[in-house]
Formats: sequence, C-alpha cells, structure tokens
Amino acid sequence: MLWLVLSALSFSLMAVCVKGVGQRIPLAEVVLARGVVSLSLSWGLLRRAGLSPWGTRRGLLALRGVLGTVALIFVYAAVTWLPLAAATVMHYIYPIFTALFAWWLLGERVPPKLGLAALVGWLGVLVVARPGLLTAGPLAPGAAALPLVGVLMAITGALLTSLAYVSVRSLGRSEHPLVIVFWFPLVAIPMSLPWMLHHPVLPTPPELLGLLGVGLFTQLGQIGLTQGLTRLPAAQATAIGYVQVAFAALWGRLFFGEALDGWTAAGAALILAATLLSR
Repeated sequence: MLWLVLSALSFSLMAVCVKGVGQRIPLAEVVLARGVVSLSLSWGLLRRAGLSPWGTRRGLLALRGVLGTVALIFVYAAVTWLPLAAATVMHYIYPIFTALFAWWLLGERVPPKLGLAALVGWLGVLVVARPGLLTAGPLAPGAAALPLVGVLMAITGALLTSLAYVSVRSLGRSEHPLVIVFWFPLVAIPMSLPWMLHHPVLPTPPELLGLLGVGLFTQLGQIGLTQGLTRLPAAQATAIGYVQVAFAALWGRLFFGEALDGWTAAGAALILAATLLSR
C-alpha cells in the first residue's frame, strides 16, 4: 500500500509537469521525453541489480508497452484539456475496468466490498463530469461544465490504463518489476518518435525542466505502481491509488490557481469514500 501511495504522489507531480508544458509542446514530444528519461533510468537500475532487461514473456511485455503508451497519450491530453483535479478524478474510473478485466482475464475474485467501492467511485466520476452539462469547446475559467472531448479522452485513457495494469499483474508472476518498467519506454520511444518528428518544437529551458520532470516522476510512479500491483490483487491495488485525486487538487490550486468547485469537491468526497471502502 505504501508503494502505491508513493506512486500516486509521483504521478500527480508528473501531471503538473505535463500540464505545464502541454500548452505548447506536442503530446508526442512529451511522451518521447518521458520515454528517453525512463529508459535511461531503467537501464541503470537493471544493470545495478544485475538483471537481464529482456524478460521471458516478451510478447506480453511488448503488449503492455503498447497499451501503456496509448493510454499515456490520452491521459496527457485529458490533463491539458481539463482542470488537474477533474482530469485525475475522471481518470479514476479505471479501477472499475481493472476489476472486470482482472476477473475475466486473470480469474481474480473481487470481494463484495471492492464492488461497492467501485460503484461509489463511479458515482464520483459522474458527479465531476456533470452529465447533461457537457460542452464541446475548451474549458473557460469558472465554467460550469467539462469539455466533452476532455472527458472522452480521460475515459479512453482509463480503459487502456486498466488493460495495461492487468497485464502488469499477470507479468508479475514471471518478471522482475524493473524489467516490466523497462519495457514501457522501450516500446514508447519507437511509437512516439515518428509522430514527434512530424511536428517538433524546441523546448525553452523551463519546458525542458518540465519534460525531465515528466520522465523522472513517471519513472518513480511506475516503479511504485509495479511493486504494488505485483503484491496485491489488481482491483484492490488500483483502488488505493484514488489518493492521487487529493494530490491533484492540491497541486491544481498551488500551481495553476484552479479552485475546487462544488461538483469536483463532491466527486472527490465520493472518491475518498471509495478509497476507504477498498481497504
């Protein structure tokens, strides 16, 4: 559980960096920078541990990398479209998908208490999304509704994230966590490089620091997440990650002046209740 809380903190700081650079730097460039930093760190950690980076179930390792990379693109896009807290809350629909896929693909049993936690969490996501109040344009300051495109990106990212996390749970039976983490950027770099070369943007020094932060905090988050997912059932592990919502609300207020409106606060309260129920 401690690994997963530390992972949530790291991912929330990653989101701060993504939102900071994402207004000007293309998403492909952000994903590529994250991959380069993460691959370098992973390689160093593997060498220090004396482990082979290639693993044994390479097909599933590659599939996890593909799912994670595409999920990352949608999650990053949602962060740039939505307020940080709202984007994070919307992303946390993924434990519901994770529980279903873990039962279907891995044969894991989902306790009734976790089912209730998932339902409460889903209700929280709906409250933040404001069904019936969605618009199609960018979110204006103080607007009462979330943009539809941002909501759809967040939900798509959550669905793909759940599949990636279930694959991590399966890989944990045979692969070292550092190997699983290494394969993510190993796949992400060749996937994002052609897209980045189509429209490269030279980052300013502050943006370069932000890109480095994306890679560093993602690496720390991935290590914590992988350690947690290989020690707990997938549904329980991902439900604990709801604590990231609280971090996102704090950073959104401190760094971007995003006030927590009533809808997001109510949704966050439901998400917190879901976290407590999942313990």
